[in-house]
Amino acid sequence: MIRKLLNIVVVIIFVWSCSDEPVATVFFNLKTENGVFISCEGNFMYGNSSLSFYNPENKTVQNQLFYARNNAPLGDVAQSLALHENAIFIVVNNSGKIYAIDTETAEFKGVITGLISPRYMHFISDEKAYVSDLYSHKISIVNPKTFETSGEIDLAENHTSEQMVQVGKYVFVSSWSFDEYILVIDSETDQLIDSIKTPYQPRHLKIDKNNKIWVLSDGGFEGSPVGKEPAALTRIEPETRTVEQIFRFENEINQTSNLEMNNTKDTLYFVKGGVCKMAVNSTHLTDSAFISTENKLLYKMAINPKNNEIYVADAIDYTQDAIVFRYSQQGALIDSFKVGINPSDFLFR
Repeated sequence: MIRKLLNIVVVIIFVWSCSDEPVATVFFNLKTENGVFISCEGNFMYGNSSLSFYNPENKTVQNQLFYARNNAPLGDVAQSLALHENAIFIVVNNSGKIYAIDTETAEFKGVITGLISPRYMHFISDEKAYVSDLYSHKISIVNPKTFETSGEIDLAENHTSEQMVQVGKYVFVSSWSFDEYILVIDSETDQLIDSIKTPYQPRHLKIDKNNKIWVLSDGGFEGSPVGKEPAALTRIEPETRTVEQIFRFENEINQTSNLEMNNTKDTLYFVKGGVCKMAVNSTHLTDSAFISTENKLLYKMAINPKNNEIYVADAIDYTQDAIVFRYSQQGALIDSFKVGINPSDFLFR
């Protein structure tokens, strides 16, 4: 009897700890056409990741969305978001899962399991998607309709996978962790066919109006077993799979992170002591931020593809609920709102 009572107490404590306030099953119709979903990592090993939804028209935010709708915790480290048809896929890194929810109701639709350390999801077709992985030397092939794993792509023992972009039938994948290559996958044969050497630790990938691939490499970190070098922006010609130009960041006082593109794909945005922007046809790196950090701990940045508004997440101290600042494309502050801990990705509808 005592053991049963203890078990009940543990369950009550667990459910209560998932949210600061009592949460009912709500939000049956979000009307998300003009809003943005925000995944929040939470803290590693705490299982306190969350999902938020912000409506820019009426400036309202709904937090703990996944738990509120499905009465279940999201998991440990919500890494990224992906949209396909009427489903949003939430990649939960340390839980090794990907949850699918309805775009309008946030209702649970399915889950993909059996993954090691999933990071990002890229859709090849209605029945095939790639899932990158931080620790596995393979890319998982999954079916987004059945939520089943259908195969894998061997990357060899010296490569992992992070972000993905596609040009024609070829998927370009950054091998970020302790590596220096962009991998080329043939999406028809699901085979690794080539690799392109870049500055150290390539992570973020974007495609510009000229169909060129831009890569942001962070250069590693002090104390890395394989050394550290300055961060860099690299432009790649995907047809010939050659590096056209490398822009090195000489000032390493501020960490270089994030890489975004405006809706006309002629301007790059990145974080370097604030939000910086650079024309894709520029011959040199910009040396100043047009949105200042103002003592913020900038953790993630995103660009609304409809109007080029800029969303910047301030992690504050990595342990408390973060603040997201919304700016016009000219850099004027429009709004700010609180979300969960450590915002990791933005998905605009």
